[in-house]
Amino acid sequence: MPANLSITSKQIDTILVLDFGSQYTQLIARRVRESNVYSEILPWDINEEKIKSINPKGIILSGGPDSVTNSYTPRVPQVIFDLNIPILGICYGMQTLAEQLGGQVISAEQKEFGYSELNITADCILFSELGKTLNVWMSHGDQVQDLPDNFDLGNCMAKNGCRLKSSPPPCSIR
Repeated sequence: MPANLSITSKQIDTILVLDFGSQYTQLIARRVRESNVYSEILPWDINEEKIKSINPKGIILSGGPDSVTNSYTPRVPQVIFDLNIPILGICYGMQTLAEQLGGQVISAEQKEFGYSELNITADCILFSELGKTLNVWMSHGDQVQDLPDNFDLGNCMAKNGCRLKSSPPPCSIR
């Protein structure tokens, strides 16, 4: 009898990466795997039952080319919030997460694109094993103007003023 190798038949801790169209989605998943954690990439509009069947331990929402300030752009499926697991939103993923949870996203007066350094200015659990300075790449046209209730500005700051925004369970990087 052939072995059943489907992910749903395994007891594997999985981080699910929901793809909103970022050019870095594959890199995000690879970095998770380099940390010896299985990750799987699915499109943002995947069937909610598929998400439940994977039973992820956490979710990463990728960036993407859309603007949360436009109508009819991708959103986080409601099931993600119902799972009550950690959520990391990066770029567009953070912006739609913030808006869907009651924050306000606006078009930034000054667009960001290029290399920057993320300086960890205080204890920050998300980066606890990574050192005090990280090389990052910024690409944004929007910004979170008002945080959702129960979100706080974090203790991690990029040179250009971008901050980590977090609240258990979701946390986000802009």
